[in-house]
Amino acid sequence: MSFPLLTATAALPALGAIATAAVPAARRTAAKWLALIVSLATLVLAAIVLVRFDPDGDRYQLTESRAWIKDFGVRYELGVDGIAVALIALTALLIPFVILAGWHDADPLETGNTRWRPTQGFFALILAVEAMVIISFEATDVFLFYIFFEAMLIPMYFLIGGFGDRAHEHGEETASTQRSYAAVKFLLYNLVGGLIMLAAVIGLYVVAGNFSLTEIAAARANGSLDMATNTERWLFLGFFFAFAVKAPLWPLHTWLPNAMGEATAPVAVLITAVVDKVGTFAMLRFCLQLFPEASKWATPVILVLALISIIYGALLAVGQRDIKRLVAYASISHFGFIVLGIFAMTSQGQSGATLYMVNHGISTAALMLVAGFLISRRGSRLIADYGGVQKVAPVLAGTFLIGGLATLSLPGLAPFVSEFLVLVGTYARYPVVGIIATFGIVLAALYTLVLYQRTMTGPVKAEVAKMPDLRVRELVVVTPLIVLLIFLGVYPKPLTDIVNPAVKQTMSDVQKKDPQPEVEAAK
Repeated sequence: MSFPLLTATAALPALGAIATAAVPAARRTAAKWLALIVSLATLVLAAIVLVRFDPDGDRYQLTESRAWIKDFGVRYELGVDGIAVALIALTALLIPFVILAGWHDADPLETGNTRWRPTQGFFALILAVEAMVIISFEATDVFLFYIFFEAMLIPMYFLIGGFGDRAHEHGEETASTQRSYAAVKFLLYNLVGGLIMLAAVIGLYVVAGNFSLTEIAAARANGSLDMATNTERWLFLGFFFAFAVKAPLWPLHTWLPNAMGEATAPVAVLITAVVDKVGTFAMLRFCLQLFPEASKWATPVILVLALISIIYGALLAVGQRDIKRLVAYASISHFGFIVLGIFAMTSQGQSGATLYMVNHGISTAALMLVAGFLISRRGSRLIADYGGVQKVAPVLAGTFLIGGLATLSLPGLAPFVSEFLVLVGTYARYPVVGIIATFGIVLAALYTLVLYQRTMTGPVKAEVAKMPDLRVRELVVVTPLIVLLIFLGVYPKPLTDIVNPAVKQTMSDVQKKDPQPEVEAAK
């Protein structure tokens, strides 16, 4: 039997979480180093998965399949396509930076009396989330996917509610209340989505007789499984609702600004750059592959929701006074672009959407982590409390600028390629939708540049006059992310080579071909 590489990639952080949680309370530093080492070892395994994956090979590779719950047809089935490989690599890459950036976020708090925060638990929860996200990308059994899709909510709930941002203008008691509210709201929204999906998963089993994604998709393709039109549409809606909550797509997005605003900056990165990607990934893997006709039926409405997310998220970002909430609303706008690319039903749109998932993860991590370093120095999340930072901390200001320019998709940085492909792919089939979506780019330039102007330029405020520049640990976190943003912006081919074959297969699932340019049609 070959080495179960996919299982090992998910199991290592899970075991690391248990080991980190078991470190004695007095050995906080040892727990941090253990979590970092485990995350780096997971990155090595993810790199091996990336190297061993053949873009021109079978659709699902490195597959594993074992009987699990025989009476209900549930199997432990894993496999990765190009889209999953890219997102596993993104997850494994970001977690070490999340751990390093949050190195002191769970240290003891002093508020009159010393109150200890369970440092070991903080880092153990991060590793637990990593394990569940990775196996969600690997699962090709629908029931197995559902279990981890839901299970990742528990560690995220504790990370949001138990380890919130210390920079709060209303004091610790109010901050604790708001953290609890944000954590409960996150959990309830996602649990409701998960319960609706569970009903759809059961319905799928009743119709198909098993939970295997590959078997059901093959049966749909060869005609041996013929779903009634209404049945397929109801099942699609059950799956899509849960994924739209996780994504997050308007109007199911309202939990995200609260969660990102109250969480620490590294946990906010974990939410929007890692966990939320499971929602958009699942739209590609499950909605389009299992319910192709229903996906096409729902496309007009989904495109409208995606457009609203793009414009609404950007408009609210423009008006934000809180740095972290601004990034949260910007992410809602970006997720609108991702959903738009997926349901444009063109190869350029879906390739762009997949690249957007990766590039948004990197750019948002860079911007949010630098913002977290900034907030930790001043002790405030309010934009108005800053000014002239670039004069006293030029490296911090420079990295903040690059992260912001990536967020607005400046040419030469990675998100530009993905956003361009999404817009081109959308315009090819839905010109009006593509034109309206471009206004999101204009608004992105507005909220990003206004944020930089108000925090980094102008007279130096007294409260930031002695602000230190980035330290070595912080530079280790930010520098690789900026290098990646530039590299993938100039040379995205390594990523597109992995993603494009999987996108072509997805297009085949929904029996869609790219529209021909009108000039060629005239010939």
